[in-house]
Amino acid sequence: MAASSLCSSFTTKAWSNAQSSSSSGCRRNHHKTVTLAGSNFLRGDFQLLHTTSFPASGSRARRGRRRRSGAVASLGGLLGGIFKGTDTGESTRQQYAATVNVINGLEREISALSDSELRDRTFALRERAQQGQTLDSLLPEAFAVVREASKRVLGLRPFDVQLIGGMVLHKGEIAEMRTGEGKTLVAILPAYLNALTGKGVHVVTVNDYLARRDCEWVGQVPRFLGLKVGLIQQNMTSEQRKENYLCDITYVTNSELGFDYLRDNLATSVEELVVRGFNYCIIDEVDSILIDEARTPLIISGPAEKPSDRYYKAAKIAAAFERDIHYTVDEKQKTVLLSEQGYEDAEEILNVKDLYDPREQWASYILNAIKAKELFLRDVNYITRGKEVLIVDEFTGRVMQGRRWSDGLHQAVEAKEGLPIQNETVTLASISYQNFFLQFPKLCGMTGTAATESTEFESIYKLKVTIVPTNKPMIRKDESDVVFRATSGKWRAVVVEISRMHKTGRPVLVGTTSVEQSDSLSEQLKEAGIPHEVLNAKPENVEREAEIVAQSGRLGAVTIATNMAGRGTDIILGGNAEFMARLKLREILMPRVVKPDDGVYVSIKKPLPKKTWKVNEKLFPCQLSTKNTELAEKAVQLAVKTWGQRSLTELEAEERLSYSCEKGPAQDEVIAELRNAFLEIVKEYKVFTEEERKKVVAAGGLHVVGTERHESRRIDNQLRGRSGRQGDPGGSRFFLSLEDNIFRIFGGDRIQGLMRAFRVEDLPIESKMLTKALDEAQRKVENYFFDIRKQLFEYDEVLNSQRDRVYTERRRALESENLQSLLIEYAELTMDDIIEANIGSDTPRDSWDLESLIAKIQQYCYFLSDLTPDLLRNNCSDYEELKNYLRLRGREAYLQKRDIVEQQEPGLMKEAERFLILSNIDRLWKEHLQALKFVQQAVGLRGYAQRDPLIEYKLEGYNLFLEMMAQIRRNVIYSIYQFQPVRVKQDQDKKGNQKSEKPNARKANTNADPVGSVEPSTSSASA
Repeated sequence: MAASSLCSSFTTKAWSNAQSSSSSGCRRNHHKTVTLAGSNFLRGDFQLLHTTSFPASGSRARRGRRRRSGAVASLGGLLGGIFKGTDTGESTRQQYAATVNVINGLEREISALSDSELRDRTFALRERAQQGQTLDSLLPEAFAVVREASKRVLGLRPFDVQLIGGMVLHKGEIAEMRTGEGKTLVAILPAYLNALTGKGVHVVTVNDYLARRDCEWVGQVPRFLGLKVGLIQQNMTSEQRKENYLCDITYVTNSELGFDYLRDNLATSVEELVVRGFNYCIIDEVDSILIDEARTPLIISGPAEKPSDRYYKAAKIAAAFERDIHYTVDEKQKTVLLSEQGYEDAEEILNVKDLYDPREQWASYILNAIKAKELFLRDVNYITRGKEVLIVDEFTGRVMQGRRWSDGLHQAVEAKEGLPIQNETVTLASISYQNFFLQFPKLCGMTGTAATESTEFESIYKLKVTIVPTNKPMIRKDESDVVFRATSGKWRAVVVEISRMHKTGRPVLVGTTSVEQSDSLSEQLKEAGIPHEVLNAKPENVEREAEIVAQSGRLGAVTIATNMAGRGTDIILGGNAEFMARLKLREILMPRVVKPDDGVYVSIKKPLPKKTWKVNEKLFPCQLSTKNTELAEKAVQLAVKTWGQRSLTELEAEERLSYSCEKGPAQDEVIAELRNAFLEIVKEYKVFTEEERKKVVAAGGLHVVGTERHESRRIDNQLRGRSGRQGDPGGSRFFLSLEDNIFRIFGGDRIQGLMRAFRVEDLPIESKMLTKALDEAQRKVENYFFDIRKQLFEYDEVLNSQRDRVYTERRRALESENLQSLLIEYAELTMDDIIEANIGSDTPRDSWDLESLIAKIQQYCYFLSDLTPDLLRNNCSDYEELKNYLRLRGREAYLQKRDIVEQQEPGLMKEAERFLILSNIDRLWKEHLQALKFVQQAVGLRGYAQRDPLIEYKLEGYNLFLEMMAQIRRNVIYSIYQFQPVRVKQDQDKKGNQKSEKPNARKANTNADPVGSVEPSTSSASA
C-alpha cells in the first residue's frame, strides 16, 4: 500500500468547478494521475476512489464497480474491522436486551412502593450482598430501585440505553456514550450496586466543580435510598477527607485521590491516614484521565535548595541567542541542542571553561532557558497571574492550579517572564496515573470518545471499550475538512463561515487550540461586528465558564472556546432555562448571605472580583415578571432571616443554592421556598426558550467550527460531539492549514512538498492525497504520544513493584502494635551483612579476619563489647555456626536495649522504633527516587551500544533497590542500638542544650552511616 498515497489526484476547488462543467465524454482524462509501477488492483482501486468525485456515465461506472468490487469489499471489511468507525452500539443493545427487559418488568412493582419501602429495599439488598449473593444476581432489582428513586428525586427516568451503560460499567469495561446521553446519571446505577458490599465506591471526575455538581445533583438518589454520599474538595482538612472517604460513594477528582494516596504513604501516625481500601472505581471522562493526563506522573515534592540567580543570567543569554545559529530546536521531541557557536559564546559570556562542569552545571540552566523561550509560550502553554506562572492544561484549556514543571523548567519560565523565582523542589513520592488506577480490583469508565484509543485501554489497563447505542438516532452532519495553504486564508474563511451561520441565526461553537488563537479570532470577529463570547484559561473568562457554555445554544450565539473536553455543562438548543433561572436567583441571594471578603475558595463559579454576582442582562430571555420577582424576593428575605445577614462563606451559600435548584425532597422551609421561586422562574423562562429552540432547530441546530486538528482524533470528536445531542440537528466543519503545528511538525516531506506545489494562499485545497496525508500526520502524533505513555508506564512499572514493597513495609510499621519481630529481623539480617562484608561465605576458617569483624560489630552495638576472636573461635567451628551465633547475640542485644529503655519510660521504645523506621524509609526512598531519575537519564545513551535501555534500567534499579532496603534496616537497627533517651527539662535555659529522644535518634542515624563503614571494611579485608 506504500505506493497508494501517490496514486491520487489533487485539484483546487476552482479548478474542479471549471472542469466539471465540461462534457461528460472526456471526463475520465481530467485526473492528473501519477501512477507508480505497481499492481493493477492498486491502480484500479485508487482510480475508483476518484471516479466518485465526477459522475461517470452509468454503464461504465457499473462495469468498473463489478470488476473491482471483490477486492474493494474485502479491503473495506478489513478497514471496518480495524477502525470500527460505524459501530452504533446495536450489538451492545442486543447483548443486554434480556436484562433490560427484566428491569423493565420490575418497574410496575417497584413504582407501587412508598418512599420508606423503597429505602428498605436498600437494606434488604445490602443484607443479601453481605450473605454472599453475587452482585450480578442483585443487578436487575438494584437498577430498578435506582431508576424509580431517580424518577422521584430528580424527575429523570433513566432510558434503557442508560441501563445498558450502567451494566457495561458494572462489568468493569469502558462505556463510550455520546455527549448529552446522560453519563452522570448512568454512574449512579453501578455505584449504588457496588456500594451494597460496604467496601466503598469512588466516582472520579476531572475537576472540583464537576465533582461537587455531580455529588449535589445525582448524589441525591443514593442519599434518598439510605446510602452515605461523600465529596472531596481541594481545601478540606484531613478529618473532613477521612469522613468523606468512609462514605458508601465518594465523589473526588483524579488528582485529589492520587495525592491523598501519596500523602497517606508519607503519614507518621495512623490518625493521619484518610483513604480507605480500594474496591471499585468509576472514572468520568476516562480518556482524559487515563490517557491525556497519563503523560505526567503525580509528584509530591518538598523544597530543596534556594533558587539561584543563575536562572536570570541564563534567561538573558537565551534572549540574546539566535535560533539555528546558537542552537537548534526539535519541536517534535520538545528538545533543544546548543551548536558549537552556542557553546563557545555561552562559555565566553559566563567566563567558564566548561558548561558541563558538575560543580557549576551551567548547561542545564542554559538549555532550560532556551526551552522556555522557544517551546513554552505565554497564553499557549501557560498564563501569568499576579507574580505566578500558571500551567494551562493543553487538553481541557483549564488552568492547572498548584502544578509546576519539574527539573528547573518552571523556574526558567519565571525568569523569562521576569517574575520572582520560587524554590526548587525534590521528589518525596510519585506515582503515574496508570499504576495508581490499576490498584483498584475493579475499574471502569465512561466517555464520549474512547473507540479510537481502544488498543491503549486494552494493552495498558486491560479495559475493553464498549459502544453504547444512543437514545435517539444521531443526525448531525459532519462536513469534510477545508484545507488552506496558509493560516491567513484559513482564518479569513473561518470568519466568513461564522458570519454566514450567524446571519441565519444558527448558533456557532468555535474550537481553538490555544488562548492566543481564541483572542486573535475574537479581535477579527469584533472587526466584522459579530457579537460573541470567549471561553479560555484567562481568569475573567474561566469564572463565567458554565454561564458561557450553557448559553452557547441560543439563537445567533457565537462562542469561541479553547478545548471543550470535560466542560460538564450541556449545550441546549434555545438556551438552558434552568441554568438561567438559577443565575437569576443567585444574583438576588448571594450578595445578601455571603460574608464580605471571602475570596479564598477559587471555584469555576467564583464571582467577579467586585463580588456583585451580577450577570449580563442579555443572558436572560426576558424581563422577570413582577409576580416572580416578588416570589424570589420573599424567599431570599426568609433565607437572610434564617441563615443570618451575610453570614455564610461563598462555598456554603453555593451549596445551599445548588440544593434549592434541584428536584429532590426538601424538608427545610427556606430551601422549599427558594425551590418554589426557582421552579416558577424556570416556567417563565421556558416559554421563551422553547420558542427559541424551534427557531434554532429550523435554522439547522448548533454548528461546530474546528480551527485546527488536535493531536488526537478523540479531542476533535469531543468538539464535534457538542453538537447533535439527543437527536438534535447540527453540523461540524474543520478549517485547516498546512502551516498548523501538527502538520508542520509531524507532516514530514510529503506535506512540505504539497505546500510548495500549492501556491494559492486563500483558495481551499481539495485532494484525497492531501486528506490522507493529514490523517496520517494525525495518526503519527497519536502513535508518538502513545509510545511516550507506554514508555512512562514501562519505566514506572519497575518503580511500581519497588514502591509497593516500600509502602507495604511502611504501612506495616505504621499500623503494627508491636514492631519487635520486624526489628529482630532487621538485627539478624544486618549481622548477616556485616559477616558477608568482612569474611564471606567461601573464606576458609583459618583466614577469618575476626579482629575487623569484631571492630565493626562493636562500632554498631556497644552491648557486644565482650566479643573476642577467641570467644568466636571456640563457639563457632564453621561459617554457618558463626552466623547463627552472631544472629543470636544481635537479637539479645536488641531485647536488652528494649528492656533498658522501657524501664526508663514505658511505651517510649515503641514510639522511637516507629519514628526511626518511618523517617529512615522516607529519607532513603527520597534519595532512591533521585538516584533512579539519574539512572533513567543515563541508560538512554546505552541504546548507542546496542543495549536495551529498559533492561539496563531494570537491572540497575533492582540493585539500587536491594541496596536501599539493606541501608534502611542497617540504619534503623544501628540507631536503635545507639539510642539514648534524654528527658526534656522544663527549665527554658536548659532546653536549648537538651535534646528530646527523637532528634537524638535522628542524629544517630545520620552521623555514622553504617553502610559507609561496612563497605570500606570489605575492601580492607580483601586487601
